Amino acid sequence: MTPAQSEVHLGLRANLGQFMLLVLVNAFVGAMVGLERSILPSLAEHAFGLVARSAVLSFIVAFGLSKAATNYFAGRLSDAWGRKGVLVAGWLLAVPVPLLLIWAPTWGWILGANGLLGASQGLTWSTTVIMKIDLAGPKQRGLAMGLNEFAGYVAVALSALATGYLAARYGLRPAPFYLGIVYVVLGLALSVFFVRETREHARAEARMQSAASEPPRGVFVRTSFTDRELSSVTQAGFINNLNDGMAWGLFPLVYLASGLSLAQVGTLAAVYPAAWGIAQLFTGALSDRLGRKWLIASGMWVQAGGIALMVSGRSTSLFVAAGLLMGLGTAMVYPTLLAAIGDVAHPSWRSSAVGVYRLWRDAGYAAGAVVAGITADALGVPAAITLVALLTAASGVIVALRMRETHRASAPADSAPSRQEKQTPGRHGGWPPGGRST
Repeated sequence: MTPAQSEVHLGLRANLGQFMLLVLVNAFVGAMVGLERSILPSLAEHAFGLVARSAVLSFIVAFGLSKAATNYFAGRLSDAWGRKGVLVAGWLLAVPVPLLLIWAPTWGWILGANGLLGASQGLTWSTTVIMKIDLAGPKQRGLAMGLNEFAGYVAVALSALATGYLAARYGLRPAPFYLGIVYVVLGLALSVFFVRETREHARAEARMQSAASEPPRGVFVRTSFTDRELSSVTQAGFINNLNDGMAWGLFPLVYLASGLSLAQVGTLAAVYPAAWGIAQLFTGALSDRLGRKWLIASGMWVQAGGIALMVSGRSTSLFVAAGLLMGLGTAMVYPTLLAAIGDVAHPSWRSSAVGVYRLWRDAGYAAGAVVAGITADALGVPAAITLVALLTAASGVIVALRMRETHRASAPADSAPSRQEKQTPGRHGGWPPGGRST
């Protein structure tokens, strides 16, 4: 063991300074998404004259596809090259984004900006997740993910609130997007000068377990399809972001159609991510105590209830209630899904598994925009929202029927994962490659 290896300690307390620095960095990552959360659908209609819902939501498709692809490569590159370099590269991709949003002469430029934003988010958010899992070790994974997602989505909410206010006071462009320049400068500076590499922490944890790895294709197939736990988590993440993509694109239009101002739209757009972010302070840690499976399943059902509430009326109080329910349900799901990936995947291929999961999860943004846009154009906005509510409820049923508990402290003594741990090194160690758990 080298001197550097001997100094590595796992756990939040032992790594508190770096962990909290990464929480702050992820707040700036989330704030970049919040730039667009409340005003871009309005910009599409008023500045560029787009009418079809599918055209308005095209910016989410560009964002989702780009983010999904870079999520996958973020995991692979983090294993191969280290975490910090990937994080810095993600911030460099974000540098032109606020400038493009300010000066874009056509909607195609906005789509290009969102492609860059998605790529940046895929690298930066994935890497901060991986680095926090590295630092926290196995005992407090849920709490670590709760803090990470709390910072990111509270920042989304605050940024959406701020841009809504600035748009109402100074217009849709350029004032709201000046905030993005501040976010990029601070996030990049912190990542370059203060964040430290965490790959050695993953190696230290790997030495405590069976030291086996799995080839990249094995990780992809296993995480996506064949492993009961990993694939259940992956489909839930996909549907979660499908409904978020729908909410991002359609909810501001619903609010405007109800006669609300841009400032009020900004406030309502902030309710959902604010509830989502704040509740994750508790739900991540709760999953360390109660387990992952039923928190995920019930969270999907709570989300479905909130989405369904959006089609039952047009009052501001109802919009707030729907946003709170969606936020609470998503908070139950989001950090718990990441913690479950950390439970199952061996440290030697864990960041690759996180990358595969996040590839599918953020492809949900594009799927949500396409499904919601086409359905809204064909059958109306209420029909699109109802369809997404049904898909979200069905995802919770899949988790309830297929997934087994992954948190060791919460799994029953006779559970299938526990038996498999005893009999098959491949359950957590990745051997034999391509071993199935269907």
